[in-house]
Amino acid sequence: MPESESLQSQSNDATFDDVWDELQYRGLIHVSTNEAELKELLAGPPITYYCGFDPTAPSLHLGNLVQLLTMRRLQLAGHKPLGLVGGSTGLIGDPRPTAERTLTERDTVAEWVGYLQAQVSKFLSSEGDNAMRLVNNLDWTAPLSAIDFLRDVGKYFRVGTMLKKDAVSARLNSDAGISFTEFSYQILQGMDFLELYRSYGCVLQTGGSDQWGNLTSGTDLIHKAEGASAHAIGTPLITNSDGTKFGKSEGNAIWLDPALTSPYALYQFWLNTDDADVIARLKVFTFLTRAEIEALAEAVATEPFKREAQRRLAVEVTTLVHGAAATEAAIAASAAIFGNGDLGALDATTLESALRELPNTTTTASTTVAQVLVDTGLSPSLSAARRSIGEGGVYVNNEKVVDEAAEIGPSALPSGMAVLRRGKKTLAGVFVE
Repeated sequence: MPESESLQSQSNDATFDDVWDELQYRGLIHVSTNEAELKELLAGPPITYYCGFDPTAPSLHLGNLVQLLTMRRLQLAGHKPLGLVGGSTGLIGDPRPTAERTLTERDTVAEWVGYLQAQVSKFLSSEGDNAMRLVNNLDWTAPLSAIDFLRDVGKYFRVGTMLKKDAVSARLNSDAGISFTEFSYQILQGMDFLELYRSYGCVLQTGGSDQWGNLTSGTDLIHKAEGASAHAIGTPLITNSDGTKFGKSEGNAIWLDPALTSPYALYQFWLNTDDADVIARLKVFTFLTRAEIEALAEAVATEPFKREAQRRLAVEVTTLVHGAAATEAAIAASAAIFGNGDLGALDATTLESALRELPNTTTTASTTVAQVLVDTGLSPSLSAARRSIGEGGVYVNNEKVVDEAAEIGPSALPSGMAVLRRGKKTLAGVFVE
């Protein structure tokens, strides 16, 4: 299968001396093993590196996208990526800070492995001398007996060191405690790195900085078992400037699967980025050059009301994840919903996903527009709704409602959907049965 246009168009910024300097500029190095050695290693002949993704859900999310794009930047520098989807570690789950995970059924984990492998493959090139290779740690852990695991791998780990790992110590100090199952996770991840070192000559692992204890369990194991050096890079956890967790919307992760987070919702997520965060997001999540990012930073400083940086960010990332056609549909839907485009020209799937992001209600054709204003929360009462209509401030599918007794049905699109608007920007979705 030929590569996507998105992959073909990507490149690192040639104004940097090497990929290490570019990773530093983009704020992607929060913690690492020896910096000088890593810089020299990444500037030299191609190395093999990996990042692991556990199938604890049917899709990757924006936090995983940080890792995928870090991997892609290393690949563009000539290095050889291994994309590990954890068929075995996914059966256990990385320790949570406060409570035990609910273990997922084996068949479900196996199904999710396939989903995640397909997603990883979208962001890394499978062509050329440094083509991406997918690996599954179930392949080397499933045949391993408990005795072999304890004798051949467990002997290298010291319990005192394991207890000091952040994820473990947090749980030990909680009421929930920690099971041996989750306690052993760092050994499994360390074993992954050792296996990939032996099988592929892999000498670098990347991951989130919250995984640092697990990353170094691998470098330490390789040193003890093989007498060799290996490296790790921990990327920063992305947070908003106000300290809130990035990538959360009303408690739900922003997924890369369009069935879980629609292209329209993803586009809107980036469009709503705060001015204080947008330049950092452009550095991490796009392949724009330093010069392009600096120009957008100037636009934020001098003309923030134009939201040029946010619009560019939304286009770049939505295109990266879902492709140009889905991005164009999301832009068209955004414009049409706010009265600057033809709602009737939108495909039903895009329109529905957009309306689901708004306050919405399902109703009958004979329900009055005034009642729907109340049902969607756009008006506090029927009297207030009728008053808004009388003042000429209510629109259905961008057409002004002039009759206070008007029903919603005649104004709905053939698909049975309608955009209800009070004033310029207060919107709701209506689904007419």
